[in-house]
Amino acid sequence: MRSYSDFYRRSVDDSEAFWAEQARLIDWQTPPEQILDASRPPFARWFVGGTTNLCHNAIDRHLDARGDQPALICVSTETGLERSYSFRELHAEVQRTAASLLALGVKRGDRVLIYMPMIAEATFAMLACARIGAVHCVVFGGFASGSLASRIEDAEPTVIVSADAGSRGGKVLAYKPLLDEAIRLSKHKPAAVLLADRGLAAMDLVAGRDHLMRDLATQHRDALVPCAWLESTEISYTIYTSGTTGKPKGVQRDTGGYAVALAASMPHIFDARAGETYFCTSDIGWVVGHSYIVYGPLIAGMATILYEGLPTQGLDRQPDGGIWWQLVEKYKVTVMFSAPTAVRVLKKQDPALLKKYDLSSLRALFLAGEPLDEPTGRWIGEGLGVPIIDNYWQTESGWPIITIANGVEKKPGKLGSPGVPMYGWRVKILDESTGEELTTPNEKGVVVIEGPTPPGFMQTIWRDDARFVNTYWKTVPGKMVYSTFDWGIRDADGYFFILGRTDDVINVAGHRLGTREIEEAISGHGNVAEVAVVGVADALKGQVAVAFVVPRNADGVDGAGALALEGQIMQRVAEQLGALARPARVHFVTGLPKTRSGKLLRRAIQAVCEGRDAGDLTTIDDPATLQRIRQLLRP
Repeated sequence: MRSYSDFYRRSVDDSEAFWAEQARLIDWQTPPEQILDASRPPFARWFVGGTTNLCHNAIDRHLDARGDQPALICVSTETGLERSYSFRELHAEVQRTAASLLALGVKRGDRVLIYMPMIAEATFAMLACARIGAVHCVVFGGFASGSLASRIEDAEPTVIVSADAGSRGGKVLAYKPLLDEAIRLSKHKPAAVLLADRGLAAMDLVAGRDHLMRDLATQHRDALVPCAWLESTEISYTIYTSGTTGKPKGVQRDTGGYAVALAASMPHIFDARAGETYFCTSDIGWVVGHSYIVYGPLIAGMATILYEGLPTQGLDRQPDGGIWWQLVEKYKVTVMFSAPTAVRVLKKQDPALLKKYDLSSLRALFLAGEPLDEPTGRWIGEGLGVPIIDNYWQTESGWPIITIANGVEKKPGKLGSPGVPMYGWRVKILDESTGEELTTPNEKGVVVIEGPTPPGFMQTIWRDDARFVNTYWKTVPGKMVYSTFDWGIRDADGYFFILGRTDDVINVAGHRLGTREIEEAISGHGNVAEVAVVGVADALKGQVAVAFVVPRNADGVDGAGALALEGQIMQRVAEQLGALARPARVHFVTGLPKTRSGKLLRRAIQAVCEGRDAGDLTTIDDPATLQRIRQLLRP
C-alpha cells in the first residue's frame, strides 16, 4: 500500500505530472495538448486541447468488456418498482432519449433543464445530454414553482425534461402543475417539454409544446446517436446552489476535468472496482447525485443504484427500517454513500435490522453533506462493522475536498473529523481578519483552498465570471484564495474539523439553503415588516431554519392569531421555495438585534437559539431586542 502523504505531496508539488497520469483513467478522442493552463488566476483550465465525452466514458467504453453486466439498478419503494439495466440496455435507452432531444431541436451547447424524481428516465436524460454535447441543468424535484422559474430564467433551456409526479412517503406530488406555473412565471419559455408519464397524476398537455417520452422513444427505438467529442474545457452541466444574496448561483463544470476527477476518485478515495455495485442514497438534484449516483460509478464500470423512497419504507410500501441493508445484500453493494441525517433516522429503528442481512460485501460507508456527530458515527460503525468514512466537499468542488483516501492508504478516521485534504486540494486555515495562515494546532479560522484548483472544481458561475471571483476569491484580506465559507480547525495530526458556516447559508439534512432566500419569501407577506432567518442546531437534521418576524400589525398576533400567521408564512415559503426551506418555527418579536449601522446580528440570534454565549454585544444598537428573544425561547 502506498503512503498517502507521499501521494498527496506529489499531487501538489508536481501536479501536472500527477494529473497527466490520472487522465489515463478515461478515454480521450484527442489527447490533451496542455495539462493545466493557470495563466488567468483564479481560473484553471485542465487538459486543454483534449477531446472526450462523459457518456462515452460512462457507457460506450464498457460495452465490449461488460456490456451485459448491470449498470443502472432502479429501486422505488414508492411504487414497488425494481428494474435493472445492463450497460448495453442503458446504451440503447440513452440513445433513444438523445434522439428525442435532437428531434426537439436541442443542439450542442444548448441547455436542457431536468426536473424529475429519482427514476431511470432522469438518468437517461442526463447521459443523453452528455452524449450530444448539451448542457444539463438538474433541478431538485422538490422545488416549488418560484424557485424553478428563477432557474429556468437563468439557464434559458431549449427543452425541459420532467414527469407527471414524484412521490415521498406514499404522498404523490404532481410536478406538471408546478412546472406549468414556473414556465408561466419565467420570462424565458422553453421550445418543448418532454415528460415521463408514471401514471401517478393526470397531466394536461400543452399542444405543440409538450411531448411524452414514451412516444418519442418509440419513434426512435433503433436510434444510433454518436457521441459528440467535446473540448475538455467545454461545459458539461450547471447546477444551482444557494447564495447569500438570495439569487441562486449556477455552478458551471467542465467536461474533461470532471471526468478525470471522478475517474480518479473511484479507486483512490472509495476503493471501488469495475463490476462491483455502488449505492449512493442522495438525489440527482444535488451534486452528490451527479458525481456518485450517475457519472462516477458508471465511469468506473460499476453498477449504480438509483433509489426512490424513504430509508424506512420497504418495496411492499410498508414500514421497513432495513430496506437499505436488504439492497446491500441483494446487489452485493461494496461501497455505500449516504448522509448523517439518514443514519440518524435509521438510529430510531430496531438495531437488530443491522444484523438481519448479509452485509459481508460492504467494505465502507461514506457519509457527507453535513458534519457527522460522534454518537451517530459510533452507532453505525459498530452496527455495520465496516469503516465509516466522513467526507467534506461542496457543490462547487464536485468531489471530496477532505476525507480518507481509502484506496491509497487505509488510514484511521477520527470521529468528528472528515479527515485530511485530498490529493490536488491545497487546503489551509486562515485568520479571517488578517489573512495569515494559522499553523498552530486547533486554531480556529476559515477553511480556504489555494489555487490552482484541481480538475473537477467549478469553472465559474454561469454567465457571471465577476460574481465567481468576488464571491469566492476576494473574501480574505490580501489573499486570492477560495473561501469555503466554513470555520475549521486542524489538529496536530493534520486532521480537519469543520465547525460551521461563516456566511448565511444553512445545512438542512445535507441540503444547502440560503437564509436570504427564505427571508425574501417571508418578507413578501403583507403582515411582515422585518424578518431574520437563522440556522439552528437540530439533533436529526443537523440544522433547521428558524424565523424571527416583526409584524407590521401586531394586533391579533398572539394565541390563535399567531398560529394562523405562522401557518401562512410557512405555506408561503413552501410554495415559493419548496418544503425543504420551510422554517421549523416562526417567532414573532417587536424588534430584531442590529448594529448601529443597521446590520442584522444573525450570529447572535443563532447563539441564543442554541443556548450559547452570544459574544461581544457592544456593537448592538438595542440590547433589549436580543434579551426579548432569549426570554421568548425560554421553556
